[in-house]
Parts: sequence; C-alpha cells; structure tokens
Amino acid sequence: MAAISSFQDFKLNKQLLNAIADAGFEVPTEIQQKCIPVLMGGQEVIGIAQTGTGKTAAYVLPVLMKVKYAQGVEPRAVILAPTKELTIQIAEHTKQLAHHTDLRILPIYGGVGPKTQIEAIQRGVDILVATPGRFLELYLKSEIPTKQIKTLVLDEADRMMDMGFMPQLRRIFEVIPRKRQNMLFSATFNDRVERLSAEFLEFPLRIEITPPATAAKQVQQEVYYVPNLRTKINFLEYLLQDTESFNRVMIFTRSKESADNVFKFLERKNMGPVRVIHSNKGQNSRINAVQEFKEGKLRILVSTDVTSRGIDVVQVSHVINFDVPVVYEDYVHRIGRTGRAFSEGTAITFVTKAELYHIEKIEKLIREKIPVKKLPQEVEVTKTPFEEAQEMAREIDRQKRREDPAFKGAFHEKKFKEEK
Repeated sequence: MAAISSFQDFKLNKQLLNAIADAGFEVPTEIQQKCIPVLMGGQEVIGIAQTGTGKTAAYVLPVLMKVKYAQGVEPRAVILAPTKELTIQIAEHTKQLAHHTDLRILPIYGGVGPKTQIEAIQRGVDILVATPGRFLELYLKSEIPTKQIKTLVLDEADRMMDMGFMPQLRRIFEVIPRKRQNMLFSATFNDRVERLSAEFLEFPLRIEITPPATAAKQVQQEVYYVPNLRTKINFLEYLLQDTESFNRVMIFTRSKESADNVFKFLERKNMGPVRVIHSNKGQNSRINAVQEFKEGKLRILVSTDVTSRGIDVVQVSHVINFDVPVVYEDYVHRIGRTGRAFSEGTAITFVTKAELYHIEKIEKLIREKIPVKKLPQEVEVTKTPFEEAQEMAREIDRQKRREDPAFKGAFHEKKFKEEK
C-alpha cells in the first residue's frame, strides 16, 4: 500500500475533506492511516489504540462515507460506548466531521428521561450513538427500528467489559441484522475483550498501535507553566533573543491560526529568517520552506503537526511546543525533530492550566515525567483576560467530566443545586 500523507489519499468525499480542514486535522495519525482504508473496503476490524491517537475519527470517517446522506427515518449505523459522557463526546466529534452533510446524528444515554430522545428518533436519525443500556431500553419499548442497521461500532470495549455490559451487548447483537460491518475499538486487548471479539466479529483484521516506548533519549525535555497566551508570547520572545543557543528552532502550534499569529509576531520582532507551514499553504511552499530550513537559510520554522512526522532535519537546536498537542503521540513526533543523528537537542513545552491534563497523558504515554522549570524572572507575566480565563475553566471542566461523568463542573452549580 502506498504511504498515506494526507486525508486526500483516503478518497473521502468533498464534504468530509472540508470538515477535516475546518477541524484543523492535517496529517492522519497512525491508527487512521491503518484503519480507514481497511474499513472503507468493508473489512471488520479490531483496533487497539490509546486515547489521544485519533481513533474516533479512524472509525467515524468510514461510517460517514458508508452512510453518506440522510435517508428515510431509521438508523443505519450504531456506535456503542460505555458512558453518557463518552457517548456525547463521540456524537459531537461525529457531528463535527459530518458538518457539511445533512446526516442526522443522535446521542442516547441513561440518566435523563427518554421522552426527548424517543421524539428525536421518531423524527429520523442516520447514526445513533448510544450506551448499551439505553439502546436496549428504547428497543424493548419498540422505539428503535433496527432493520436498516448495516454498521455497528463498539468503542472502549475494555471499559464495557469492566462495567459488565456483556449481557446487554449479546442481546443487541441478536436484535440487529446479522449482515452488517462490525468494528471494535479498545485501549487494551485482554481475555474478556478477546472473548467479546470472537462473538462479535467475523474474520477481523487486528490493528494495534503500540505507543512509543520513550521519547528520544538525546532530547532534553522541559516544561514551563505559563498562565496565558500573552505570557507564552513574552516567554517565546525572551528565549529567541539568545541567538547563539537557539540557532535553528522549530515552533509547533495546535492550529493554523495560532501558527500564523506566532509567525507574524516573530516577523514583526525581526527574530531572523522565519517561515510558517500548515495545510493552507501549498505543497510547493511547504517543501521550499522545509528545504530552506534544512539548508540553514531559516533560523525558525513555525508549523502545525503537518511536519511533525517524517521530516529529517538534522541539527535542530530546539523544538518549542507553543501549544500542547491533544493527539499525544504527536508530542513524540514533534520532539523527535531535535536530537537527531546523535546530536543533542532541547524540547521546551509551554503549559497553561487547561493544558496540564494533556501533559499528564503525554507523560503516561512516554512513561516518564518531564522536568518542570521555573519561568525566568525577566519574562513578563501578564494578567489573564477574563474571556481567556473563562474558556480555560470550561476546558478544565470538560476534562474532569471526561474522567468522571458524574462531575457537574463549575459552570453547572445552579443546576446542581436544583437537582439536589
């Protein structure tokens, strides 16, 4: 199979490619590269991958390609997940990728009255994202028609087994058509998941993404806690004033907008030859920028994760993670740009309170703690604007709910009091 370097290589339709571009996804992750072509070919798959590897899009994109457009009122694909919180997350992610289509995506879960969910099903739904318990409950009330279901996905299968969902899953397998494509995704592949897959899948292809064991040993990693975006900019300016040490620097950001803003700031401050690359830049422009950087004509290259994989640039003195990546394996790819060919390098990561969650997940992935350093006294620490502080607080709430679906969050205190 030819190497896959962009989402265009998957032969996805224009609506999905536009949604992928809108979401800022640039380079398919390993699980996406391996799963999407196989699933689009109709094969059944067991995908073993950790959170943060892009596994949701790895099955959602093939499902969206299969379902294509709104049709009738009965669901044609079902995604089962163990918790209400995960069900909502998957549905949101699916809606984001289906943004340019007319597909109807509905999450259904327990803990709330079924009336609104039943009404939404009756109006028509194409993709149902459900907890096993609520799916069965509504099916037994004759509220979920199952005859048109052609695709069934089980996500976080190991958690489903831990939570004792096997009896419900067996019942669900009985009530949906036998002629369907099955997909199973799990962070681990233990005996119980193996038993489930034996009952659930026919001749599946097992695709396992093993997390990188360690980050490159010759890379010195450092984390700095910064309160806000303005302080990140101040710290970046402070670091880059040391032209002797920071002689060839790659700066990674999470979004194209952030990359452009950092680039404009560095140009304005005359920090030396600098270029920016991301998916909105033409391929020739990106190739030329990387070539100039390799040849030492550029001091600084600002990039999204479009170049974190597979580019061989020796003697990069520093990698600066201006934003913490939310696809955790990208951290390893990013810092792998320095410390190559036996030369030493330094990877510096700026971390706000809202990004701490992701750093902890990255440390779990690479199985090591990243040393935390103090911000130099010369760096101006600015006050966090109200809107930025609010957004960070919301993001922290979302992270806490991801770990504990029962968490109500600081922004739901009134609702919480009413429920008590």
